[in-house]
Amino acid sequence: MGQTIAVTGKGGVGKTATAALIVRLLVEAKQGAVLAVDADPNLNLDAALGLKAEETVGDLREEGLDRTASLPGGMAKAEFLRMRIQQALVESKGFDLLVMGRPEGPGCYCFANSILRACVDKIGKQYRYIVIDCEAGLEHLSRRTAGDVDVLILLSDLSVRGLDTAARVLELVAELDTKVGKTAFAFTRPADGFPAELQAAAKERGLPEPHVIPEDPELRDLDVQGKPLVEVSEESQALEAVRSILRGVGVLK
Repeated sequence: MGQTIAVTGKGGVGKTATAALIVRLLVEAKQGAVLAVDADPNLNLDAALGLKAEETVGDLREEGLDRTASLPGGMAKAEFLRMRIQQALVESKGFDLLVMGRPEGPGCYCFANSILRACVDKIGKQYRYIVIDCEAGLEHLSRRTAGDVDVLILLSDLSVRGLDTAARVLELVAELDTKVGKTAFAFTRPADGFPAELQAAAKERGLPEPHVIPEDPELRDLDVQGKPLVEVSEESQALEAVRSILRGVGVLK
């Protein structure tokens, strides 16, 4: 499997925008195929990338459970789910997208989930990079869906709640004994820098030296117009900040 880059933080800090910009930069670098994974139930990464996902892994899990008794002759449920998850991939130039979708509802999902994790792992081996837009609780990492992470990017707005969420992610990683290669931390969208007390609070929580992803009028305008966020120009301040983070962790030269 290639390098896995996971982006997380509390809701509203710009995880999806950051993940989309990472995908754009990796595609432009032409260092290998990229798989974007939308692991946030809000399902916004496809729009940010200029795509439309018709199916999610959650849908396929439900379908697999519902069709246990009516699968094509001789086809096991595991084989059916593997086939359907491959069909659910949204293909684009330079990258593909897989949407994880909703969490479980009532019923037993253990077998289906184990198959789906194996499928995601198998698909991931086809790509040089896997970029995961995680939900705030890093749920897919806690279930080992994401496996080990080569680069963990923690985001926070200018709030103590944002810092606490980022710190809890680090605690979760330690509790799960999940291997993380490198960790980067960034404050997002500060208008005029960020207060010294927040810098001190971040340090107290064991977070890395912060980067800054500034408020970007281009991204805001694209969002207002409902256009893909990856259409920002090369002069985009946010794009340059994300590029700097990827260089800092050794993903980009």
